[in-house]
Amino acid sequence: TVKNRLKEIRHDYRMNQVEFAQFLGISQYQYNRYELQRQQPTLEGALMIAEKLNKPLEHIFYLDKQ
Repeated sequence: TVKNRLKEIRHDYRMNQVEFAQFLGISQYQYNRYELQRQQPTLEGALMIAEKLNKPLEHIFYLDKQ
């Protein structure tokens, strides 16, 4: 299962979900689904998020092997 560290990263930026979603260029609804692990972005979306955050993809998204 693919998981992400978006909530942790958002807290590092000291932003609420609305602000962080705007920063990433996505809707707050979609961001909320990502943060709550209800959905993961497409590969294109994940790459866009990594680029916006200036972080390697694997620092944001990872495989949960449990």
